[in-house]
Amino acid sequence: MQHTDNVWPMYVSLKTVETQVGRWKSVRWEIDQFIPATHEAPEGAKLILLELYKDQRGSYRINLDMINSMLYIVCDELEDGTWIPATISADQNVGAGCLESDTPVLNILMPTAIACWIEAFITRHGEVEISAKRRRHVDRRKNQGPSANMVGKMQ
Repeated sequence: MQHTDNVWPMYVSLKTVETQVGRWKSVRWEIDQFIPATHEAPEGAKLILLELYKDQRGSYRINLDMINSMLYIVCDELEDGTWIPATISADQNVGAGCLESDTPVLNILMPTAIACWIEAFITRHGEVEISAKRRRHVDRRKNQGPSANMVGKMQ
C-alpha cells in the first residue's frame, strides 16, 4: 500500500518489557516494529494511517524544527491492560492531549523519510504563522539572554 500526499500507512506492533526496580517488577509497553505498509505485514502488527491535516501545519513545523522530531502513537487500552495502537500523529498537541486524558501514548523518533514527506506537505499547502510564542532560553540567575542585553543599552 503506497502513501499519498497526506496519508502514509504504517504497520505498528507493540511489545511488553518487564523491568525490575529494586524488589518490584514493572511492565511497560514499547514499540516493537514500525514499518511502511509497502512491506509485508509483520506478525501481530496493525495497519495504522499517519494522516496529515492542513490545520495542523503549524504544529508539524514546530515538531520538525525540534532537534529530535517525534511521532506519537496513540493506543487504546483494553480492560486486561493490553495496549493496541490506534493512530499515529506528528502533532505533539495530539500526544499531549491524550496523555492529559490518560490515553496511552508512545513516541518514536521520526524517520527522515517521513520528515521530508511532512516538509513537502507543509510546502505544498503553505506555511502557517505559528501562534506559540518562541522565547530564547534565558538564564536569569546569570543575568543572560536577550532581555539582559537590553538593560545595558537602555541606561
